[in-house]
Amino acid sequence: QVQLVESGGGLVQAGGSLRLSCAASGRTFNTYVMGWFRQAPGKNREFVAGIGWNGDTTRYADSVKGRFTISRDNAKNTVYLQMNSLTPEDTAVYYCAGGRLIAVVVTTSGYAYWGQGTQVTVSS
Repeated sequence: QVQLVESGGGLVQAGGSLRLSCAASGRTFNTYVMGWFRQAPGKNREFVAGIGWNGDTTRYADSVKGRFTISRDNAKNTVYLQMNSLTPEDTAVYYCAGGRLIAVVVTTSGYAYWGQGTQVTVSS
């Protein structure tokens, strides 16, 4: 069992940056593919970024490529999402997810474990 707790959300002006963190419990964090998803009001939850168990593989949604960076520190059981050049369209609840996968997947069904979410609001 893995428990995930996100932090780092908040209110930021357009063009600003935020760094989200997701702390995981358990001793097997380094065997999990980790992902970040987001859900805006009235919309489906969508894939943002994912990272392989050893950090060598990353994958991004087209909408965030070049602006967001996912990373992980297995020694700290933590995955990060650095978000730069934020726009109001990035406003959403951001969720951390983990799963025992062989590759990063973009569908929510691929991930068994989810955090409670952290709100990111970008003002114009």
